Amino acid sequence: MGGCLRMALAGLALSMAAGSASAQGAMLAFDKPADAQAMYRKIQCSTKDNVPVVYHWSGRVWSRVQGEPDRHLWDVEGMNVRTCVTVNDPAKGGGVRMVSRELMFYLDPKTGAVLDSWQNPWTGKSNRIFHVANDPVNQGPMFQTGRDGKPFTLPARVDNGRVFWNIEVPLFYTNPLGGDFQDYAGNQYHAMEIFNFIVDEKELRSPKTTAANAAVSWVRLSGWMPFMEMGSRPGGLVFNATGGVVDGIEALPKVLQEQIAKNYPEYRVPPPGDDTRKNATTWTEFRKFVEAERAAKK
Repeated sequence: MGGCLRMALAGLALSMAAGSASAQGAMLAFDKPADAQAMYRKIQCSTKDNVPVVYHWSGRVWSRVQGEPDRHLWDVEGMNVRTCVTVNDPAKGGGVRMVSRELMFYLDPKTGAVLDSWQNPWTGKSNRIFHVANDPVNQGPMFQTGRDGKPFTLPARVDNGRVFWNIEVPLFYTNPLGGDFQDYAGNQYHAMEIFNFIVDEKELRSPKTTAANAAVSWVRLSGWMPFMEMGSRPGGLVFNATGGVVDGIEALPKVLQEQIAKNYPEYRVPPPGDDTRKNATTWTEFRKFVEAERAAKK
């Protein structure tokens, strides 16, 4: 999810403490840190270590420019393959580390075909499409006691047998493409990602289940994608997608399976649980691409 899902889609460890609700066989409780983290982990991965989980999403991308109608630019198909591993800290309690990789492709909204290029209606240029291929998108250890010293809770709402968990992730930092890459992006990266998870309450709170069949919606408000070469031109994009957990790579739409088989075979499995590489984003990966291209021309 354009780096989409790496902040919000983090797993937390299932505690084996004798006093937890799960140890007593009762339904997991939202106000108990060990139970809340077990439910968190069920949504994101599995309470069992090194079990691969695949998320899929599909949706549309719109432009938003003051004074003109919104434009449906592309459809998107994406996936994230991840796993969780348990970590422990004597002071912070049980925790978890999540490792993942993600892909997202821009499609022609009329034909559904994966695009290689796109005719930019604002500049008149034919831009090469730079699809999302971020490896890794990891989350570093998270524990039952947070950095603020407070116990972890799952701020979810229960309604008619379903659990709703909403997350807003505001992002504002120096753009990795600032400075020498002004044709592609401005100096600041300003975006917001909004995730809404829905799961069955009994499945999530049961001490017998290890994972939940979660559905998710994802909205992303951001500036232009770097491959559009829009620089600091006013306006931006709205991504709107829905999806959820699927039964492995074989359950993904055909367009994703074909791309993985042909061009991205490593995305069939998550990174190893001890992966320590720096996280990738669309902007950092695009910068590498541009730098390699410039070096080749010298």
